[in-house]
Amino acid sequence: MADDWGIVIPGSGSHGREGYTIGPRAHACMDEAARLADHRRPRVVVFSGWSPAGGLSEAEQMLRAWPGRRDVELVAEGSARITAENMSRSLPLLLERGIREVTIVCGALHQLRVRYFFGGVYPRYGIRCRYHITRQLPTPRAIAWEAGAIPLARRQRRAAAAELREAGAPKASA
Repeated sequence: MADDWGIVIPGSGSHGREGYTIGPRAHACMDEAARLADHRRPRVVVFSGWSPAGGLSEAEQMLRAWPGRRDVELVAEGSARITAENMSRSLPLLLERGIREVTIVCGALHQLRVRYFFGGVYPRYGIRCRYHITRQLPTPRAIAWEAGAIPLARRQRRAAAAELREAGAPKASA
């Protein structure tokens, strides 16, 4: 067990008959994160994601549905709308807790942007990133979403970095 290790799960949801709810990708990520937590107890598990429709955020829904151990700190960060914000809004929560290593659990299609945002920023704040990728068949909608998000990534990362500076996050190393 490492006292300085945590898990981050970026949210994923969609509108349906039940309102805005987390989807199969979020459930698969939680299942994988729970398996990781069983093998190596993290200090904290951070769920990150908003709700565009009001009601429970993706983070709050994941917290309620968490299938894993309850003897670790579970934190819901419910304001992040995009992957860059999942990174920038979970970072202060990890720093407050002295986390030095984190495993980000995400789907295979999402990993390119997750690695770009988290891996491009967290190490500057002294947090080592690892990634745990879930296996899921991509839907045409998910492929289109990821393809459409790639051109926006650079601008989004700059905005997230500015948000961190404005929030007073400790200075990043070079």
